[in-house]
Amino acid sequence: MPYLLLLVAAVLSVLAWINDSDGLATASWVVWGVGVLLLVLRWRRNRHRFASLEEAEAAAAAGNPRALRALALRQKLLGDFTEAERLLRAAVERGDVESMWEMGRLVEQRDGLRESEPWFRMAAERGHFFAKRFFRPGHALNMDGNNPL
Repeated sequence: MPYLLLLVAAVLSVLAWINDSDGLATASWVVWGVGVLLLVLRWRRNRHRFASLEEAEAAAAAGNPRALRALALRQKLLGDFTEAERLLRAAVERGDVESMWEMGRLVEQRDGLRESEPWFRMAAERGHFFAKRFFRPGHALNMDGNNPL
């Protein structure tokens, strides 16, 4: 998306220069700004990713909740739900909201939706967008509207 915006900004800049249009020039500056902002946000989001499994394991050993969650999801994909749960619980103890959500998903897959409700509630109470949706009236964990957050 940011690259597309930068391309649009370049086209607008050329058109503004060719047509000597202040309106197009202003629009191009706005699109340039949004494109650069999105690139910076993407960089900030990706800077904490782990380059290798060893790097993630070292970060998890140091107690990094993102690394614990990443390794837990790997274990879940490999079918080792016990190890995935252990790693997710460690990340939850460190306050990682995404791990609360993932723990709810793991418990739901293993035991069903009702047993996963405390984990989804924990994530929802801490602002997790998708977990909060479960508790809207008429949705999965609030079908009758009597189970709000």
